[in-house]
Amino acid sequence: VSTFSIDVDTASYSYIRANLKSGRLPKPDAVRIEEMVNYFSYKYETPKSLETPFSSNVSVVQTPWNQNTQLLHIGIQGYKPDLAGLPPQNLVFLIDTSGSMRAANKLPLLQQSFRLLLSSLRPEDEVAIVTYAGKAGVLLKPTKVAEKQLILGKLNQLTSGGSTAGQAGLKEAYAIANQMTEPGEVARVILATVGVFYVGLSDLDSLKRYVSDQRKSGTALSVLGFGRGNYNDALMQTLAQNGNGIAAYIDTLSEARKVLVDQMVSSLVSIAQDVKIQVEFNPSKVAEYRLIGYETRALKNEDFNNDRVDAGDVGAGHTVTAIYEMTPVGSPAIKLDERRYADSSGNKASANTSDELAFVKIRYKKPGQSESELISTPVRPTDQALDRKETQFAAAVAAFGQHLKGSKYLESYSLKDIENLASANRGPDDYGYRAEFVNLVRQAQISQR
Repeated sequence: VSTFSIDVDTASYSYIRANLKSGRLPKPDAVRIEEMVNYFSYKYETPKSLETPFSSNVSVVQTPWNQNTQLLHIGIQGYKPDLAGLPPQNLVFLIDTSGSMRAANKLPLLQQSFRLLLSSLRPEDEVAIVTYAGKAGVLLKPTKVAEKQLILGKLNQLTSGGSTAGQAGLKEAYAIANQMTEPGEVARVILATVGVFYVGLSDLDSLKRYVSDQRKSGTALSVLGFGRGNYNDALMQTLAQNGNGIAAYIDTLSEARKVLVDQMVSSLVSIAQDVKIQVEFNPSKVAEYRLIGYETRALKNEDFNNDRVDAGDVGAGHTVTAIYEMTPVGSPAIKLDERRYADSSGNKASANTSDELAFVKIRYKKPGQSESELISTPVRPTDQALDRKETQFAAAVAAFGQHLKGSKYLESYSLKDIENLASANRGPDDYGYRAEFVNLVRQAQISQR
């Protein structure tokens, strides 16, 4: 049995891209394979309504890097409501204006990014701006987006300098968010920073507790990372995961457009909360399994049915993908010794489940609810919810992530093999994201020489 919390963040992929485009391989610790795979959307079945907020899709395919194993591809597609029918959005821009934000790819790019976000919001939505450097301050009190020129004028005033009073900034932003929220509405703090908190709370455990407490009051926290060098990836992940928000790394204006315009509703509106996945493998069919990525999202098996255990949220229209590598019983790829003792089921599948490889269960809460609901899906060898090109492209991304982390499981599967697999299965690519991925694999081949 394998249990984990879903993850919709994409920060790791864009951070890897920024490193590779600068001619450097990323540090293995900065590579989170699930965020690479989830950077791309896939052709999953679209839910019909918010009553069932997402669809569950499974496919079983041959593993490209090991002919003796299989990949179980699990995909979630969130329902995407029309923005016009949603309640007003209450957003607090919490902006790092310290001296560490001085470079062109930091504060100037941040200003451009928030201008793009404003273009996607409605006149009735409300925005406030809090800045922090040596101390925190309110640059703009809650203001309707209808007064866009006033908001833009405040953004244009931003300058960098001083230390980073991150704790004070967070406290001020949460206080304003609480003031903005009317009954039936939600608020979100959007933190834009290089992730340096030199003044106030600075250790991960203290920040985790603080942000978790604020989340329970109804205000989510999303994080936009800018710049390299002193970029604190671990802190960004901690804040976003405990704030029930997304973590994105903005390295270009194109990435800002993807996150804040094309995926704006997904980034701001949750349709399912505390989403957990549990997969039970049939021991008469599957000898071994491994979940590719999600190391920081692992849960205890008993946490699956515990509604008090926090997990990730799914935004409107989000796709979430998880990939397992499975070794069939009798395969020459088996790495573990045969077990001396059978498990509680006697290592035998019951007659009515003998053709199943696994059983996928997904727990989620509808926004504002305390009790979870369950979706269950049996997995059979013939399941093909996705077009083959889609599963193969996702496998190529997962393989690239494993290569960058130095995984032993790829064996002789090379970067050139990954490039060929991705290129052959690129499929429709309206915005060029998949073509860009192929070029990143090529760049990695140059960087590792």
